[in-house]
Amino acid sequence: MKLGDLEISLHSDGTFWLDGGAMFGVVPKAVWNKLNPADEWNRIELGLNCLLIQIEGKKILVDTGIGDKFDEKFRERFRIKRPNGLLDSLQRVGVGAEEIDMVINTHLHFDHAGGNTRWGGGEIVPSFPKARYIIQRGEWEDAISPNERTRASYLKENLIPIQEAGLLELIEGERELLPGVRVMVTGGHTPNHQVVLLESKGKKALYLGDLVPTTSHLKTPWVMGYDLYPLDTMKKKKELLNRALNERWLLVFEHDPQVGMGYLSQEGDKLRLDPIP
Repeated sequence: MKLGDLEISLHSDGTFWLDGGAMFGVVPKAVWNKLNPADEWNRIELGLNCLLIQIEGKKILVDTGIGDKFDEKFRERFRIKRPNGLLDSLQRVGVGAEEIDMVINTHLHFDHAGGNTRWGGGEIVPSFPKARYIIQRGEWEDAISPNERTRASYLKENLIPIQEAGLLELIEGERELLPGVRVMVTGGHTPNHQVVLLESKGKKALYLGDLVPTTSHLKTPWVMGYDLYPLDTMKKKKELLNRALNERWLLVFEHDPQVGMGYLSQEGDKLRLDPIP
């Protein structure tokens, strides 16, 4: 769809399943399970929705999904389904991997950066060989030196090859990367988690990453158990969603398996999402 002078489109890297309790933290299963039915292992289905932005001949990709470098044990643990991956989806709209000029990672967990790299010629190589990979410096440092809690979420095969290829660009804090394309640090999920705000001709869109991973997480207290700083998540979520409501921003959800984009409206004291078909 068009957003002023920007053209944006969602591209799926498939779906995967994570523990529902972890996805909703202190919210009781009896509540979240009505909207997000769990399987026999208590897992819920999540999307892997990556955003392609095109402006002035440049092609920017926000997050890269889970990729395809995992083994069968990993696939079964997360019930990964990738009948067609991110690269296939891009190809269907005539965009080759070598045409991507910039990759923005909201953060570096394996379900957001797994497609940063791929197998090629018997080794792991960058998936987008001509792109600058834009990552917050603090996030990169946390990813390459994880602690006991975060180690399972950061996989070096998604990271080191882009550094070795000279494609890594580390930034600090809020930054306008191209006219109308801005990253903002939210913290919460990880200390340096960032979202992407798009603006052109008075229209705005916000790619939420793991600040608000699904439409169910629009409720302020519905915060993931995965979040390292949940109170920071709640504070920033409330701030940005209020702005999105008042300024009519298009919201883009990374992990919702059914709804990719929509606009907020208010019903009494509750927020409602009006999806874009």
